[in-house]
Amino acid sequence: QLQASGGGLVQTGGTLRLSCAASGSSLDFSLITWFRQAPGKEREGVVCIYRSGSSTIYTDSVRGRFTISRNSAKNTVYLQMNSLKPEDTAVYFCAARAVRVPVSSCLNSVYYNYWGQGTQVTVSS
Repeated sequence: QLQASGGGLVQTGGTLRLSCAASGSSLDFSLITWFRQAPGKEREGVVCIYRSGSSTIYTDSVRGRFTISRNSAKNTVYLQMNSLKPEDTAVYFCAARAVRVPVSSCLNSVYYNYWGQGTQVTVSS
């Protein structure tokens, strides 16, 4: 029910835009979050966005470079990634839940039961 796309290979300083499209029944996700997992590392919460779009939480390493947005009419969440660095290289996943959690918890993967398949982002130095 979640389809992530938009990954690819870019050079340091480049840009990519990821998309996470939600499909299926009348599921209305309260919270959608991007996670990433680099080889040999734990999955990391990158940024979350609540239904209204007014509340967004970024992990420190991407704040100021990444921007999340939500198009409710298209049931799609976008992740605009600018000024990419080699350390951004990872498989990026979008995840969602129907019921909101406190903002202090939205980057924690244990709270999510809907996951997309992941899209690879590779930043070359």
